[in-house]
Amino acid sequence: MVWLLIIVIVGLVFAPAMWLRPSRGQERMGRLRTAARKADVTVRLETPPLHESGGPMAAYRWSYAQLHPGPDFVLVRDEVASPSLKPLREGWRWRIEPLRPLPDSARARLEEALDGLPEDAVVLESGAQALTLWWEESLEVEELARLMERLSALRDALSGRPDRPGGRQRTPSMPR
Repeated sequence: MVWLLIIVIVGLVFAPAMWLRPSRGQERMGRLRTAARKADVTVRLETPPLHESGGPMAAYRWSYAQLHPGPDFVLVRDEVASPSLKPLREGWRWRIEPLRPLPDSARARLEEALDGLPEDAVVLESGAQALTLWWEESLEVEELARLMERLSALRDALSGRPDRPGGRQRTPSMPR
């Protein structure tokens, strides 16, 4: 009877520690985020630029060089997009289209990147500072390396092609 009581007490002591242990999925996401950070990709949990996002989602950001900003656009997967949005290609629609057309080389990199995105990727966004992928982190670390390679190539192709060249417009000075 004493042994049974000891087993129950030991079980009660270790049970909370077992609940705090990360699940396999959480461990996999931790490995993904660590691999991304080692490749200079910023990872944050944020609300994606969708009307009905349903909460925070992983945002993986590839930064543009400060002197070479990127164009502004937002691409949304058909499953979460309004049918009234302009289609780019099968499965993707423009929520915000770049002001200037992308050159053929950048457009080819964009197509290649979209082909390699996992099914849970819902938004690909570019702004002056970064290229951002919003997704549910479904890949394994080995597959993430190929994804990061494609998106790094896209970032490099888009770099230096801002929608508003020259940044802020200066206002002419008034004569005194």
